[in-house]
Amino acid sequence: MEGIASARCPCSVGVKGHITDEWMSLEPRKPRRGLRLVTAGGVRQGTTGVWHRAEGGVADRGVVLMMPPKENSTRRAEGRPRPEGNPDRKAEVRTQGRAALPANLARVNEAARCGRQTQFTALLHHIDVEALRRSFHRQRKKASAGVDGVTAKDYEVNLEENLKDLCDRVHSGRYRPQPVWRTYIPKADGGQRPLGVPTLEDKIVQGAVAEMLSAVYEADFLGLSYGFRPGRSPHQALEALRTAIMSRYVNWVLDADIRRFFDSVNHEWLLRLLAHRIADPRVLRLIRQWLRAGVLESGEW
Repeated sequence: MEGIASARCPCSVGVKGHITDEWMSLEPRKPRRGLRLVTAGGVRQGTTGVWHRAEGGVADRGVVLMMPPKENSTRRAEGRPRPEGNPDRKAEVRTQGRAALPANLARVNEAARCGRQTQFTALLHHIDVEALRRSFHRQRKKASAGVDGVTAKDYEVNLEENLKDLCDRVHSGRYRPQPVWRTYIPKADGGQRPLGVPTLEDKIVQGAVAEMLSAVYEADFLGLSYGFRPGRSPHQALEALRTAIMSRYVNWVLDADIRRFFDSVNHEWLLRLLAHRIADPRVLRLIRQWLRAGVLESGEW
């Protein structure tokens, strides 16, 4: 059974060819529908992966041909379409690529991209005064203070001295995270959502560590992942979804959420998963301290 419908290719500027909508049987009794772009020099079938050329512009039936990842990109090829934004909009830097990283973290990112099994045994030296300074300038200056009452405006008065002292405490093991001040904000359904407010120094160190970890894990994330990644936002995820729905044949959209994930995640398993890549015990010790810092609510710790 095979039905073929040809159409002009509106999305391949400068490429002469046509698109065929075909039923392809990859396995017995399991037909699969897919788009195939037939050009003079080859066939593009599917949307991602490795580019294959076929003699005479014809490919074997059932062989899924895929596109390569962009050069100098931290994103890996995926086995599915990945529209990532409005094609009419000017391209923007939306991932933490090497151009957006400091030189030392760019080398970490390169090592992570070269080997998915690579473990990093010495990372804490990347948490220096410069990294803490970058983290401080990323903080919201009007954000609420933590349990110590120190605001960004107060901290900035003697910024360099404060950052040097903080860096010394981190590397000497004298740094101790403070409890998180808990407050509540209203939810749309009438309930309340708990909100934790760390101290400014804790947020500075956490931001520097997060930047370092992002240099490692950006090499592992797929291009379709938007959550909690540098240079990405939920708005871009919605834009990519809109582009997919408007430009591709979509049968259904799945919206799922893990209830109370951050309240119920197992901390020991989280550290075990981190240890697959992060083998610096000092960095793991910092993360363990934050997980165990506790919560201050109504004056009780």
